Amino acid sequence: MENYSKARTVEQPSVCPFSGLPADTPEIRVKDGSKIRNLLRYALSRMEAKPRAAEEAAEEAAEEAAKDEEGRQEAPGRTLCKQLVFTASGKGVSKAVTCAEIVKRRLKGLHQVTRLVFSSVVEVWEPLEPGAGLDSLTVNRKLPAVWILLSKEPLDRSQPGYQAPGRYDALWAQGSSREEGGGFTGQRAAHRRRRGGGGGGGGGGSRGKGPGRPTGRSRESTKGQS
Repeated sequence: MENYSKARTVEQPSVCPFSGLPADTPEIRVKDGSKIRNLLRYALSRMEAKPRAAEEAAEEAAEEAAKDEEGRQEAPGRTLCKQLVFTASGKGVSKAVTCAEIVKRRLKGLHQVTRLVFSSVVEVWEPLEPGAGLDSLTVNRKLPAVWILLSKEPLDRSQPGYQAPGRYDALWAQGSSREEGGGFTGQRAAHRRRRGGGGGGGGGGSRGKGPGRPTGRSRESTKGQS
C-alpha cells in the first residue's frame, strides 16, 4: 500500500435495532472526538426534570452539536423524554458506554438494553502516480458498534441485553467482600496447615527425646557419678 493514498472514507452507520420508539426519542451519536461533558449536558437536559436549567443546557448543547456535527439532535423543548439512545462505533464505543453509566448514576431507576452490531466503512485508495497503471482500490471494513437504550419506563426483561435498574455499587461491594473473606480464610487455613505440620514434626522429635532415650551428656554424667 506504499503506492496508494487514502482518498476518502464513507461510513455506513448501522440501523437502530430498537423498534417502536417514540418519535421524540433523542438519538445521540458519539464519536471519538466528542466531548463527554457536552453529551451528558444534552442527555440530562432531555430527561432530567429541571425546566429552566434543562432548556438552557439543551440550547447550548444543540448549538455545540450543530457546530461539531455530532449526529442527529432534536430542537430543545420543555417536553422531557422518557427514553434516550446512545450509539457509537469504533473508537467511540467506550465513550458511549461511559456516558450511559454516568446518566444511570445521575438518574436512578433507568432500564437499559444494549445491542452490539457492526457498521460498514468503505475506504477508497487512489494510486500516488496515476500514470503507473495502478487501479484504485476499495476496501470494505466492519467496525463494532453499540446501541444503548435508556428508559424510564419498564422494558421487556426477556430480551437479550436487558439490565434492570438498581444499586450498581452493591455488586462491587459484595464481590470485594467475598474476595476478602476468601483470602482471609485461605490464609488462615494455610496457617493452620503449617502449624499442624510443624507441630507433628516437633511432637515426633519430642517423643524421640523422651526419658527412655537419654542423650550423650546424661550418659557421661551418670558414668562420672558411678
